Amino acid sequence: MIERNFITSGRNTVIHKVKKFDLLIINGDKSIVIISHRGIGIYKGEIPAKRSIAKKAYQDIVDISSSELFGEEKTLLFVQALDGIEYKIDYSKEGTSSFIKIHQNHYM
Repeated sequence: MIERNFITSGRNTVIHKVKKFDLLIINGDKSIVIISHRGIGIYKGEIPAKRSIAKKAYQDIVDISSSELFGEEKTLLFVQALDGIEYKIDYSKEGTSSFIKIHQNHYM
């Protein structure tokens, strides 16, 4: 079994586990979201071509639609970040100020 820097919970929740690695959330052709130990935002950089390249940059690629995760693209995704906040990513509101919102402050 592969050791990951995140775990999944339920049908649409990703939990960030390791402070050292940033998560790059890929959901089809929609905006790419980065989760770090400092919070969350829209990723503007280049997506690493291979997981080994991402690992060297201390990143982990999380493809939501892959069969090993949720198996389909999601309209609504929850992320529990290491800053103690649960975020709601609503892909139906992509490009607006409601795209990434705090869902629950200090979920721990």
